[in-house]
Amino acid sequence: MILKLAIASLWNRKLTVTLTVLSIAVGVFLLLGVEHIRSEAKSSFSKTVSGVDLIVGARTGPLNLLLYSVFHIGNASNNISWQSYREFSQKPEVAWSIPISLGDSHKGYRVVGTSRDFFEHFHYGQKQNLAFKSGRAFDGVYEAVVGAQVAKTLDYQPGQSITLAHGIAKVGFSKHDDKPFIVTGILAPTGTPVDQAVYVSLAGIEAIHIDWQGGVRIPGRSIGAEDALKHDLTPKSITAFMVGLNSKIALFSLQREINNYRDEALVGIMPGITLMELWQMVGALENILQLISILVLFATLMGLSTMLLASMKEREREMAVLRAIGAHAGSLFFLIEIEALVITVTGILVGSTALCIALLTTRAELSEQYGLFIGINPFTPLTFQYLLGILAVSFSLALLPSISAYRNSLGSGLVVRT
Repeated sequence: MILKLAIASLWNRKLTVTLTVLSIAVGVFLLLGVEHIRSEAKSSFSKTVSGVDLIVGARTGPLNLLLYSVFHIGNASNNISWQSYREFSQKPEVAWSIPISLGDSHKGYRVVGTSRDFFEHFHYGQKQNLAFKSGRAFDGVYEAVVGAQVAKTLDYQPGQSITLAHGIAKVGFSKHDDKPFIVTGILAPTGTPVDQAVYVSLAGIEAIHIDWQGGVRIPGRSIGAEDALKHDLTPKSITAFMVGLNSKIALFSLQREINNYRDEALVGIMPGITLMELWQMVGALENILQLISILVLFATLMGLSTMLLASMKEREREMAVLRAIGAHAGSLFFLIEIEALVITVTGILVGSTALCIALLTTRAELSEQYGLFIGINPFTPLTFQYLLGILAVSFSLALLPSISAYRNSLGSGLVVRT
């Protein structure tokens, strides 16, 4: 009965109530959105690579090396020589190594030059192996494997022909159209940046650049696809390489040897430790964003309390009539509290729905542009704790207008003022 009365009362003040609901929805959207993106981004980053002991590249910041080699964000400051890679990959303590060559793209997706060891030794999540949804790994020079999202977006199947472009712009004008590649395999979805790339052999990277220099085709020199195969396609340099060791005991000694390498300026990083450094750097920003979201929501709930309190003067006669027909003073108290909770719950539903829609519509953009794989379900145990906290704060802030209604006397509302 009280709930129906509360809803009817709110409907009579629908304009003010609607604005209050929308303001609460914005606060809920911000709070839950920041928390969801924070946790999903951390999960997305942490499960991207697993089982890699070291990542080696040209000397640069550890974060930059991690971002461009694993997450395909940013660019390398320099390449490393093939000789350096061979020297370290053949050390007895190294169990396996994965060379990586970046710099080309296909319709906005990164092209990664690598070896077949990538499909055997690269792991993600809880040391999960890469699997093929269809087809197989590349064998020939002009063969390619595409990630799950690339295949889904571009509707690729094994056997299709694709053309790579020089550079990483979404629209590539410097295309290697004289040397097309055949898709031989499509990887199963991983929920990592692996899904967002095209993989070819290092020899394939060398072949398409054999008549290029400085990012442009050499004037007057054109070497066809078949003629390119007659040349030595051993890479002269690569962007970085990943290392797996036979024993973790050798990890620090090998890292020190790499960092002190005299023939070339190299740096070796441990992915797990570098990720921890990344979260430490952004931790303060996360806390600030959470605090701002909480303050915005609290200010909104304060506005709810103010709205209810301001309406008490206008509703004195309404309260008095309710008392006159037998409503207990406590019923008026709970009437205002229920109104506050109805407004808050409605705001939570609107804000949560808007957040789910926003996540659904921006999911592809976040994964393509930033390598972030954000789930569309923002509800977790922590989220429900936040929502219960919002309801508790709403109930508390509505105490003042509720007490005001409770103390309204029968006479004060029925007296005719002149």
